[in-house]
Amino acid sequence: MTDATILFHDALQSVYGPLDRLPVPDGAIHRFRVPDDKPGSLNGWYVLYLDGIASGAFGSWKAGGTHTWTSREPADYREAEQVCQRVEQARQQREAEQQRRQQKTAKLANHWWRDARRADPDHPYLLAKRVGPHGLRQRGDELLVPLYADSQLVNLQRIAQDGSKRFLFGGRIKGCYSPLGQVAADRPLCICEGWATGATLHQDGSYTVAAAMNAGNLKPVALALRARYPGLELILAGDDDRHTEGNPGRTAANAAAVAAGGQVAFPDWPADAPTALSDFNDLANWKRSHE
Repeated sequence: MTDATILFHDALQSVYGPLDRLPVPDGAIHRFRVPDDKPGSLNGWYVLYLDGIASGAFGSWKAGGTHTWTSREPADYREAEQVCQRVEQARQQREAEQQRRQQKTAKLANHWWRDARRADPDHPYLLAKRVGPHGLRQRGDELLVPLYADSQLVNLQRIAQDGSKRFLFGGRIKGCYSPLGQVAADRPLCICEGWATGATLHQDGSYTVAAAMNAGNLKPVALALRARYPGLELILAGDDDRHTEGNPGRTAANAAAVAAGGQVAFPDWPADAPTALSDFNDLANWKRSHE
């Protein structure tokens, strides 16, 4: 094993923590498990070259971002150009692999969706959230929430009876959303985080909703919908994470509204509402319990 391979391994570990395998320096893209990820997942990727100046790149499909590495500074413009070419090659390899994974997952998502039955209105998660199925489907004990991009089903969020959630491995999430209701030119479109929040806005307020699934996806979804519906009124119905430092829900909703030219709305909390409540579903259910 070369010194460069060991140094590259050290660079990987400095970002992701202890790794149990040394990298393969063959110029091809390889996948690895990031230590904090679920067992069996392979969200990490790397490419390592040893010919000429040793160099490579690595990152995580889940966390995003790309890191580049060289064993030393380029000695001249030829070596610098070689490193730049390798970084670009690594980018193309990473994107091709990501696209392949996403296409494979989209195919699985469509297969599961076609074969699934209508969601049981008495599913424990729906009862806990006090919302109807609104077109969800069910596979075994899990609810299936569809995620779309450009009207194409590309992924599913699976919700277990205890409320735990996970997406299909390798599928698209960024810029994808789960719709509730039909978009109309004369009605605003709400963009929220979770599906249950969207279901509450849809059934209690008759809003058309796009559920972005998480705070980090609010801005990509808002920009995608703004591009698709340039003249439509967008309302970012954000979570109000009052109990979390920095209030990530409010911060993300405000940023998405600014980026997409939309408005923002947050729950209007009564004075005696617990600070642990954060979204419109929480507010609606708390009010029902105090009627």
